[in-house]
Amino acid sequence: MFRNTARCLDALFVIAGGLLAQWMRFSPLVALPDTERLMIAFNCVLVLLMFPGFGVYETWRGKPLTSMLARVAAAWLAVVAGALLLAFTLHRMDAVSRLWLAYSTLISGVLIIVTKCAVHAALRSVRRRGMNFRTVAIVGAPGFARTLLAHLEHAPQAGFKPVCVFDSGIHTSIHASTEASGAYGARLNRLPVLSDLNAFAAKVRDEHVNEVWLALPLSEERMIYRFQRMFRNDFVNLRFIPDVRSLSLFNHSLVDVVGLPTLSLGAPPFSPPQMWPKLIFDRLFAAAALIALAPVFLVLAVGIKLTSPGPVFFRQTRKGADGETFSIYKFRSMTVHQEAHGELTQASRNDARVTKLGGFMRRTSLDELPQFLNVLLGQMSVVGPRPHAIEHDDLYKDQVYGYMHRYRIKPGITGWAQVNGYRGATRKVEKMEARVKFDLFYIHNWSFWFDMKIVFITIFKGFVGRNAF
Repeated sequence: MFRNTARCLDALFVIAGGLLAQWMRFSPLVALPDTERLMIAFNCVLVLLMFPGFGVYETWRGKPLTSMLARVAAAWLAVVAGALLLAFTLHRMDAVSRLWLAYSTLISGVLIIVTKCAVHAALRSVRRRGMNFRTVAIVGAPGFARTLLAHLEHAPQAGFKPVCVFDSGIHTSIHASTEASGAYGARLNRLPVLSDLNAFAAKVRDEHVNEVWLALPLSEERMIYRFQRMFRNDFVNLRFIPDVRSLSLFNHSLVDVVGLPTLSLGAPPFSPPQMWPKLIFDRLFAAAALIALAPVFLVLAVGIKLTSPGPVFFRQTRKGADGETFSIYKFRSMTVHQEAHGELTQASRNDARVTKLGGFMRRTSLDELPQFLNVLLGQMSVVGPRPHAIEHDDLYKDQVYGYMHRYRIKPGITGWAQVNGYRGATRKVEKMEARVKFDLFYIHNWSFWFDMKIVFITIFKGFVGRNAF
């Protein structure tokens, strides 16, 4: 019923767009020419035929609005392209007013998209109030089930209401005897946790549960097949939500590769469009910082030259995004010395190699300022995990779980670990593990405003550190 109403409304918006365009093009209004009438009629037919093919009338429960709008816009442009092709085939393009065509395309498109947005907003509001929901039963280990329940709790507008959990960690046979205490004794987030398959199936059928979510590891193929057979005669929507937490540290997304659904386990966590605000901010902030700090650069350069022989800048190879190497720039804070090949001695308190000016620069992070040039060149970001020396990467990559995942995004001048006190030398594996946890938390929870928060904290708090020497 709802879909048929939506289709009729979309066709009416096509007609309304054509009439409004005619009124805007010719005032006072004159009768529509035959060619424009034909195009309006053809657009209506194409909307009724093509919109379902683009998935415009599918349920968008729990899906992002942007994805829906992109699909609607693509469908409408395809309809307009089909109408133009018809006019060209019939040799009537010269009889169509280009201004009328532009007006009608824009008006009808806006009417269709705005209506979809309004309906979407109305449904979200209704679902937040506990109406128009679909009941869900979750199958999975308690840990992952708790994660799914937290997602549902934070997204009431999606309209999914969990009713029970089946603990897949307890391997019971379909023919096993019902365990009364296991069926309804335990609870998870106030929901009953069932451990008997027969009791679970009975609850799903008796309460007419709409969906069963199989939140299982990829290795549980037999259990997935078991649930498919169990509910093969029921009108229950089975969803498989793979529990791949042990395979990757990043959010997982299903993408289409050569027509095959592919689950990304180790790909970069963000798409390029998501990172555009960060990229623009990096370039603008780095350019402004280099200009504003030019006098400081000059004073430090002169001071370095006067206090110790050697170059002003220190360059070292570091890893960037996806492991690409680059030369990082710093103000030289140590006397010129030679390290053994493949070894790197970290600075320590009262290190004789550190100059007096160098010690001050290291404590206040002034030695890091030239890295704004790396940001301007696109090798680094203002905010991100700090890049470590190649020798440290080789040391910790096999000792600290997730260490190399830090390099899935551009390294930064400052980061979430740094503003939380993890600066300077790291000699113990435990300290590096803690630093990596902060870096991975940043990657998991990244947003442009999270970056702004870190920049703000760094400016007012993060330049000086007790662990930097």
